[in-house]
Amino acid sequence: MDPCPFVRLIVESLALKLPLPTKPAGAGVYPTTTPCFCKLRLKNFPSQTALLPLSKNAGDSPPESSTSADGFHLDALALRRLSGKPVMLCVEVYTGRMGRRTCGVSSGKLVGSVQVSIDLGVSQTRPAVFQDGWMKLGNDPEKPAAKLHLTVRAEPDPRFVFQFGGEPECSPVVFQIQGNIRQPVFSCKFSADRSRSRSLPPDFSSKNRGWMRTLAGEKEKQGRERKGWMIMIYDLSGSPVAAASMITPFVPSPGTDRVSRSNPGAWLILRPHGFSVSSWKPWGRLEAWRERGHVDGLGYKFELVIENGPSNGIPIAEATMNVKKGGLFCIDRKVSRPVSSALTSLKSPVKGFVMGSTVEGEGKVSKPMVQVGIQHVTCMADAALFIALSAAIDLSMDACRLFSTKLRKELCHNEQDSSS
Repeated sequence: MDPCPFVRLIVESLALKLPLPTKPAGAGVYPTTTPCFCKLRLKNFPSQTALLPLSKNAGDSPPESSTSADGFHLDALALRRLSGKPVMLCVEVYTGRMGRRTCGVSSGKLVGSVQVSIDLGVSQTRPAVFQDGWMKLGNDPEKPAAKLHLTVRAEPDPRFVFQFGGEPECSPVVFQIQGNIRQPVFSCKFSADRSRSRSLPPDFSSKNRGWMRTLAGEKEKQGRERKGWMIMIYDLSGSPVAAASMITPFVPSPGTDRVSRSNPGAWLILRPHGFSVSSWKPWGRLEAWRERGHVDGLGYKFELVIENGPSNGIPIAEATMNVKKGGLFCIDRKVSRPVSSALTSLKSPVKGFVMGSTVEGEGKVSKPMVQVGIQHVTCMADAALFIALSAAIDLSMDACRLFSTKLRKELCHNEQDSSS
């Protein structure tokens, strides 16, 4: 497998130093308690916002505390478009509370801005630092001005890119993408069977009680429920290399028509264990539900826990996606965390970009695109785990749909539950 070129633009060590007041606080003078934030703008990318802690350190000393922005991920298309051209990162600094708007107008007051020149050609082959230190916000050398501390650097971040050839419930082929080349690497087989015995080995429950705890004491629910879904991932030889099995049914909460946080549905992401094709070991658990309060209205919520022994796990990622627009589920460990051996199957430290998967909103044809960082793939079976995870995320969008709506026939156990 050959990866696609990606570059990660990192903006970190953000802090602000305000000029000392020479008169009582008033117009143009910023008290040290004023909240501040910045907006980062890069052409053809959505702007980003980050809080700015205030620094009191004198001179050019590093700030006492700092924050980081989400950063920008540039794929092969963006690199081709921007390479060989001067690329400017603009950082605007504001006082006021981040995100507050009145009558459509931001309440933040612009303090000033800085620009950092980026050379993306260099960044495709080796790490590069474009700014590291304080920058003055203002052009008048005679007047005291606020200063912004930031580090801007870029590093190559090559990734494997995959795309489902169709919707996961239609048992599609999965292609690896490299430029204009599409090469089949996996096949999928989706099934919807109410019997858990078909989804999991007979002895799975006894060997993995911690992962089955969401079912403990749960009575078999009568009436509306979505259960027994499973998708198997096969390599080109026809051998199973990963799977996603619905371990907790998706059912509406009492008195509602939706899956809620109090009773989420759950999947196990499984990898083969041993030589038997019926022997599986849990790699992670994905929980999903539908919630109110998302910035754009109703949203789907996902939480992923990675296996850390037979009875527990470690939360590793979460995402909220708009019902109509969909979104991106991403495992991005840009800050290392002390988590023992939770990611032993990834063969790398818990740091950096791990994977990202696109998810379409309701009513749209979904062919998930999956990106996986090369440091987390040592063989095809590693990549297959993320394909299974991506399929479970996409299928959860259907499992979390309101129970007053009908699902397509591929997702249903009998025709009365399906749309024709």
